[in-house]
Amino acid sequence: MSGDDPKGPKAPEGFEDLADQAAGEVPEEGGSLAPNPELEAAMREAMESMPESGRREKGEEKPDAEELVLANPIERAPHEEAHRLQVQLTEANDRLLRLQADFENFRRRAAREHQEALLYGPQNVVKDLLSVVDNLDRAIDHARQSEGGDLQGLLQGVELVQRELLGVLEKHHVSEIEALGKPFDPTFHEAMAQVSEDSVAPNTVIEVLQKGYQLRDRLLRPAQVVVTKGAEAGGGGQGEAPE
Repeated sequence: MSGDDPKGPKAPEGFEDLADQAAGEVPEEGGSLAPNPELEAAMREAMESMPESGRREKGEEKPDAEELVLANPIERAPHEEAHRLQVQLTEANDRLLRLQADFENFRRRAAREHQEALLYGPQNVVKDLLSVVDNLDRAIDHARQSEGGDLQGLLQGVELVQRELLGVLEKHHVSEIEALGKPFDPTFHEAMAQVSEDSVAPNTVIEVLQKGYQLRDRLLRPAQVVVTKGAEAGGGGQGEAPE
């Protein structure tokens, strides 16, 4: 048995010579030994009983393919890794397409609702005002039938229309701005004139020329008022706006 085979187990140094001598392959000085089956069998048994790690010298053999596969998950299943990445890419593309479709639907719905609000936003207010118009028509018809003789009835009809109209405005959160007797507030009041009044504090609204209204907390139009300036201010006269 020779130790030159790279695939077979390599015996410790000196074992090969003994084995060759036992087989009669290597002559010794002064003669040769006859083959010894017992010695050869003992050598073979000793080599077979050696562990695999002891028979492999360091750096003599490269790690086999199975060890490389176990050490590297990508080498173990590259096609599985590629498949996993492809699945993730497909799912991401699907989510992106769904988001794009949802955004497009939202954009179209918002544009449609905006257009409808511009065209039909006053619908509820106008619908509530129709009854006011009906009552005003009745008051006018009654005044015509009486040929202006029943002024009291005409007045009652107009007052009814006014109350109903104010009710409609209140229903839609439109309220009148309080001005008479209140301190002048440029946020809600527009001074049309300024007069001297000794009995009233300066910058007080003493007359409302036109009522003001606001929608919730938004000003629709300011109240046009007359404001006192106080006797000590002097000069100016009526028609001057307060500073």
